[in-house]
Amino acid sequence: MDATSAPCPTSSSSAIGVDELLDSLVAYHRALVDDLPYVAASGCLAATRGLVEDEVRTLELHLAGEEDRRTLLRLRDWLEQEMRRLEPWFDERGEPRPSWIVGHQTMPLCDRQRLIMSNPLDLDPADPLAGRCLDSGFDLVSLLVGLYVRDETRLAHYAFDRYLRLSGDYALTRLVSVFAVCRSLAGARRALQRWTSGRGTAFHLAEVMTECRRYLGLAERVSNFRFPPLIVGVGVSGSGKSRFMAEVVERLGAVRLCSDAERRRLFGFYPQAVEPDPAVDIFSTETTDRTYRRLASLAGLLLDAGIPTCIDATCLTYAQRQLLRQQGEARGLPVLIVSFEADEETLRARIVKRARRQGGEPATSLKVLERQLSLFESYREEERQHLLHLDTTADNASDTLAMLIQQRVFAG
Repeated sequence: MDATSAPCPTSSSSAIGVDELLDSLVAYHRALVDDLPYVAASGCLAATRGLVEDEVRTLELHLAGEEDRRTLLRLRDWLEQEMRRLEPWFDERGEPRPSWIVGHQTMPLCDRQRLIMSNPLDLDPADPLAGRCLDSGFDLVSLLVGLYVRDETRLAHYAFDRYLRLSGDYALTRLVSVFAVCRSLAGARRALQRWTSGRGTAFHLAEVMTECRRYLGLAERVSNFRFPPLIVGVGVSGSGKSRFMAEVVERLGAVRLCSDAERRRLFGFYPQAVEPDPAVDIFSTETTDRTYRRLASLAGLLLDAGIPTCIDATCLTYAQRQLLRQQGEARGLPVLIVSFEADEETLRARIVKRARRQGGEPATSLKVLERQLSLFESYREEERQHLLHLDTTADNASDTLAMLIQQRVFAG
């Protein structure tokens, strides 16, 4: 394993940060879609099955312990069942693509001057896995598995959420567990091959088996069925909603669906782009309705994939909240509505500060706040059983929110 306490190389050209890597993955995968024709075929399924067969075969040759072999057989059976069940989703993915790692320089992955991995996707270009054409989602999953197996859990949660928000490839979530188990098996195989190369000692064997079992253990955790919660954030501009929801993502492993990003995506704008004067009205009533329908559809997709889902939108009206809430209730899943609150003086002060920081006009932002406050519809009785109020001006509000969510929706 890489030591995570070591400092990163000082030269910016000799290392890559997490945000830079994610931006590069999104751009590369978008270029693949643009440059290569879409073919509705089972290519990605066949490629994934081939990978599973090769990894399992190699592990069977080298795993000596009976418990380890039983774990491998359970994972093999689970993968086969899931690949059959998810065949329609594989078909929609089109043809396999070359990995990002093939055309990019090998360099360490760092976070805030801290070395995370010696290779950004936990994958040496010489490894057989690097030369395979697979679904583009394997690149992201390679990163996530490398982070999770090193106990970089919050960073993995952050990376998963950011990639999905920038790429819009939410359909990947239906297959991500399969890909993660495959990638974990490849990590276990790689560890064992270092021992079988003939250079190891008994002490080295213990280290190798510890690493191998970390990958196998991660694969087992990923394959476990989960009942994900739906968390609907409600709050006007300046309430702190987006900041606190981002904190929930990192702490609890949720994916955040942002109304701002999906509203822009409806018109072909990049989610991170700043469009001060767009050619179309992206804030019309019709567009807002379309945005909430899209948020509801994506929430259903994520929940079906077993992924905890956070909605980051103002959700001012009962109809908007009901549309979203039903995505969880219809599936028998826990639903929590979090009302992010602050006094009007604080709201105004936050909005003015943010507008000045972003070079905008505070008066315009304050008008938006006034309109939002006038549109807010009080919570109805049927919503109150799901409702949690959070004063975002309170000390330790982030810890309070995480604790309450754990108690309300994760505590068994």
